[in-house]
Amino acid sequence: MAFQIPKAVTPQALSEQMKQGKSLNLLDVREAAEWLEGHVEGARHIPLSQLMERCGELDPAQEVIIMCRSGSRSGLACELLHEKGYKVVNMTGGLNAWTSRLVRD
Repeated sequence: MAFQIPKAVTPQALSEQMKQGKSLNLLDVREAAEWLEGHVEGARHIPLSQLMERCGELDPAQEVIIMCRSGSRSGLACELLHEKGYKVVNMTGGLNAWTSRLVRD
């Protein structure tokens, strides 16, 4: 049986929530080089390859919106974290579909 992600959000809907000032927990699971190319302001960066050893940095009581480049790695991250009891939301379409400005730092 395939894993079903409990919740998903589109990049457009997420961008709108951010514009409304909604407090969101964002997690970017792309690799370091991708992160440096640009990321969503306020997002936390934990590469998928480090997620299981660093998941303690996340609060399991708070919903976390997970993003990557296309939505594939974030889906896997959602599956891994969901199995550990985290409240997860997958940003479908990933940053390829992101329409707002990305920050670089």
